[in-house]
Amino acid sequence: MDILGLSTSPSSGGAYALILNETEGNRRLPIIIGTFEAQAIALELEHIKPPRPMTHDLLRNVIQSFNTFVKQITIHELKEGTFYAKVSYDNDGQSIDQDARPSDAIALAIRFNAPIYVSKMILDEAGIISEPKPEDIDEPSVMKEEEEEKSARPESASDAQLRRLEKSLTKAVAEEDYENAARIRDEIRKMKE
Repeated sequence: MDILGLSTSPSSGGAYALILNETEGNRRLPIIIGTFEAQAIALELEHIKPPRPMTHDLLRNVIQSFNTFVKQITIHELKEGTFYAKVSYDNDGQSIDQDARPSDAIALAIRFNAPIYVSKMILDEAGIISEPKPEDIDEPSVMKEEEEEKSARPESASDAQLRRLEKSLTKAVAEEDYENAARIRDEIRKMKE
């Protein structure tokens, strides 16, 4: 995954959405993080060095002082709306895993230029599919498939509601309103269950 960016909205109460983007796919994963963690990530992404080390810079320095480095981070679990991550270190050839919040793990990953991974299960459950680029769409065949699907069966009220939510999700992603997109994604998942 790559870091697509950070997003906030006035209604979020100071929280930010960290948006991860599939490097070889079209899914995005918004993760709600705190202001401090967002600042730590943003400063490193913008290559801004504060005059004194911030917490994640200090942690990087301590890790390096033990001849250790971060190999990768993995967001591996989602329980009751909370993401869980682990930081994988290499200490003189020995691999060590450490439990961490995704925001802290990502702040470390970018300081070590380490890859960020998300389990397929989490992307399937919480990922948001971004619209393909216009040049990637074969419009006549896409439109034909949609028309055939619509004419094959009458639309129920729940199907219509689901279709409206999916359009709202597409709009929210296009407008980069990831907080709203995450809420809509959860509604769609509940409906499908």
